[in-house]
Amino acid sequence: KLITCRRITQNDRLRPSPYHQSMSKSKSAIRKIASLSFPFATPEPFLFCVYHKDDYPAGNEKMEAPRVGNGMDFDPKAKWRMYHGDKIPGFPQHPHRGFETITATMTGLIDHTDSLKNGGRYGDGDLQWMTAGKGIVHGEMFPLINKDKPNPLRFFQIWLNLPKKNKMVDPDYIMHWAEEVKKVTTEDGKTSVTVWAGELDGVKALPPPVNSWAADEKNDVAVWHIVLKPGAKWTIPAAKGGKSSNRSLYYIEGKSLHVEGKKIDPKTYMDVNAAMPIEVENPKGGSGIAELLMLQGKPIGEPVAQHGPFVMNTQGEIMQAFRDYQRTKFGGWPWDEDAYVFPRTKGRFSKKGKKEELPPGAKEESKKA
Repeated sequence: KLITCRRITQNDRLRPSPYHQSMSKSKSAIRKIASLSFPFATPEPFLFCVYHKDDYPAGNEKMEAPRVGNGMDFDPKAKWRMYHGDKIPGFPQHPHRGFETITATMTGLIDHTDSLKNGGRYGDGDLQWMTAGKGIVHGEMFPLINKDKPNPLRFFQIWLNLPKKNKMVDPDYIMHWAEEVKKVTTEDGKTSVTVWAGELDGVKALPPPVNSWAADEKNDVAVWHIVLKPGAKWTIPAAKGGKSSNRSLYYIEGKSLHVEGKKIDPKTYMDVNAAMPIEVENPKGGSGIAELLMLQGKPIGEPVAQHGPFVMNTQGEIMQAFRDYQRTKFGGWPWDEDAYVFPRTKGRFSKKGKKEELPPGAKEESKKA
């Protein structure tokens, strides 16, 4: 399953559905509800979001998939995809400028390489937050590390815009290890919220890069992964930014969910009033867990010009980005292959420059692998 998101436009907000019209009479927090489309909407300051769910099989000795990709394998009906990969799934080297990527993993592993000679292997709950800034080239590959069992992969990649003043900052990235990512669990243990960005019940997410729109708490950026067990009922609190903040909910997994007492169909998107609390429930007797993604933040309020991997404020700046990339390659590609992956024996790690970081509690020998 592959689900992508796009920015909400003014037309989206002005085009209410019949559900929207009926709910507005009762002062519901839900302003719009619709089936997840391809792509589905994301609110400003977010630019894009994709939910990857790939049930990869066991890999061969080279961590390759059992079939060769065609360079554009994005079939949403397939059990798994090669994306832009040839023999190993993923996204070989490609450039970015003017925004940030938040790669939030749930299951499986990802290999990162970039034009600054940084690299890493992360996943199974880790989060990588990368500021593209003035320009970076990176690769995101999904090596099939397990030879004797499947290699399932689930993660979100979310694009968060940068304000004009920060679009040309030096590129950077931060790794948040799963062991340190903040989570909030209700007293009954039936609701769990992973706080990738923002704050919930006094629990603050690990800090984003310093130039991020999310680095200023006044911008009210929040990214939460909400998991409801059967019988769970929980109220999402109103945003601190109130009506000044945008908020969207995405019902990505599950068969049973009620929002404000209304049954919600699977694979549903909701644009909601951030100034109002909103109750979510996975009714007793439901079949399995229900999962939601919440994106929230105050809009940057600047013009957005986007073409492929570049996001600026004007078309002239987009053209300059292409010229700069053609001239400099944003530092060039220092790796032996466009789709570089690390050895199978390498554990989770993050390398920035000459400094290599391991997850808390990782064995020292994995550094030598």
